[in-house]
Amino acid sequence: MHPTRIALALLLVGGIASAQAPAAPKPVADKAPSAGQVLERQLTNLEREFVPAAEAMPEAAFDFAPTNGEFKGVKTFAQQVRHVASANFMFAAGIAGEKAPVDLGGENGPETLKTKADIIKFLKDSFAYAHKAFAGITDANATASIPTPWGKGSTTRLYLASLTVAHAFDHYGQMAVYLRMNGIIPPASRKP
Repeated sequence: MHPTRIALALLLVGGIASAQAPAAPKPVADKAPSAGQVLERQLTNLEREFVPAAEAMPEAAFDFAPTNGEFKGVKTFAQQVRHVASANFMFAAGIAGEKAPVDLGGENGPETLKTKADIIKFLKDSFAYAHKAFAGITDANATASIPTPWGKGSTTRLYLASLTVAHAFDHYGQMAVYLRMNGIIPPASRKP
């Protein structure tokens, strides 16, 4: 083909190509979730398993603790729930940079909470407070140094949020054993 004809053909193809409708814009990728959003999802997942497990134990067995084998001195089921709720409040208060809004009691939570209803309310309130604190975690403040809620040293919001979830899931595992020892399948393990 003659060089002039090649050039003319290229111009025509270029002109036709440029006369076509413009290409559709590429879709913008979804914005990556923030650190706070990721942590909030983890807290929500924890709550969806932990609260139903606590509710599944009958009130008559709320003071159950295993006695056979290597279980000497373990927390009762009620103490497990109160302990986690108190820790939720403590860790969330640290994240929020404020004093816990309730009496945390001792190692096993407030001893004044005796009934299943009172303990479940305390647990649900602790999750509501933790959600509020987690909502304040941003990419900018997640790893900033903050005082520990237990009074010694410093930590980060990211650490306290991760600790909230890891700590509670540790106790959830113990509670699942207690439920099964009482003939109850944990709700999260039941087939639909």
